[in-house]
Amino acid sequence: QVQLVESGGGLVQAGGSLRLSCAASGSIGSGNPMGWYRQAPGKQRELVAVETGGYTNYADSVKGRFTISRDNAKKTVYLQMNSLKPEDTAVYYCNANKGAVGYWGQGTQVTVSS
Repeated sequence: QVQLVESGGGLVQAGGSLRLSCAASGSIGSGNPMGWYRQAPGKQRELVAVETGGYTNYADSVKGRFTISRDNAKKTVYLQMNSLKPEDTAVYYCNANKGAVGYWGQGTQVTVSS
């Protein structure tokens, strides 16, 4: 069983920055994908960024602005978000996968004001 706890969301003006953190408890290794999804009101949940064994993948909408990183010793994944835009406003969810089983955090609200 894996539990994920996010932190770091909040309200920021357009152009600002936020850093999200997600700490995992339980057995999770560097070969297990960990990443971030987001869901805006009225929209489907979408992938933001994922990290697996040092490899990263980003949604086109955040490339060049967001950076995902991971501390395997702390079992923590981070999302550094720069140059935030109002359209980045959403609930951000941490995700981890072990085989066919996916785990989710409770979500953290990110609101970007114009």
